[in-house]
Amino acid sequence: MASMNAHTQSEFPGSSEPLRRAEAGPWVIELLPARAYEARYVALQPAVGFAFDSQRGVHAIGSDRVRPFDAVPNGLAFVPTGCDVFSQSREGGEYLRVLRNDAAPLASAGAFNNLIDPHAIRLAQRMRKALLNASPNDDWEAWALALVERVAAEHELSPAVRGSMTMRRLRLLDEYLDAGLDAAISVQSMANLLELSEGYFMRAFAEATGKSPHSYLIDRRIARARALLRDPKQRLADIAQACGFASQAHMATTFKQRLGVSPGQMRR
Repeated sequence: MASMNAHTQSEFPGSSEPLRRAEAGPWVIELLPARAYEARYVALQPAVGFAFDSQRGVHAIGSDRVRPFDAVPNGLAFVPTGCDVFSQSREGGEYLRVLRNDAAPLASAGAFNNLIDPHAIRLAQRMRKALLNASPNDDWEAWALALVERVAAEHELSPAVRGSMTMRRLRLLDEYLDAGLDAAISVQSMANLLELSEGYFMRAFAEATGKSPHSYLIDRRIARARALLRDPKQRLADIAQACGFASQAHMATTFKQRLGVSPGQMRR
């Protein structure tokens, strides 16, 4: 088992959630909170990324041409050593980053993002739980190596968005969900919004994001609740209602299942 040193860094401006970090052997693992950001650098070490949330902005990766980008939820990404990076987003999204801090290269043909892999999804979710609630049994070195192996298998992975589940439809769906999180939202209503049959929508969405529409809706509710938890004046019961949870207890149970911590622990 790898030794582990998980701790919190100083807070980002405008956010009460800190950057969380673990170190194990040659690996550095970071959980970046959802927030607006601008980053410009030359990668000094290879980095594997995983986007938990939808994210939009502009970027230039290995190029001087700045282009709009859409990061889909559950998308795996890779930036090789020496790559010029510029990325900017007004809203950001929670992001896991795994860095190799020695000179060893990581196998990959080049920079990529928005690739969907079920193994990577499970690993990233497990690592997020551990960063939010560390345990002596956390095996960071094994998890980091396993995630990097998914990058090496990029030729086997699926592009995140193809066919009917276009970026435009994903953006439209995000806007629809965020506007109605305080109420019940059915999968049928999501399908109707995108003018797709329910069965086809469920299959296309799972292929595009690696999760079901219902699971994605729960993730949006949790993300909204985490943002509201930053205000100490907001009561947990009111946050649960505003985010569409059946009760404060239901919100707490969902947080424990998805994040490994309760809303109260997250707030503290």
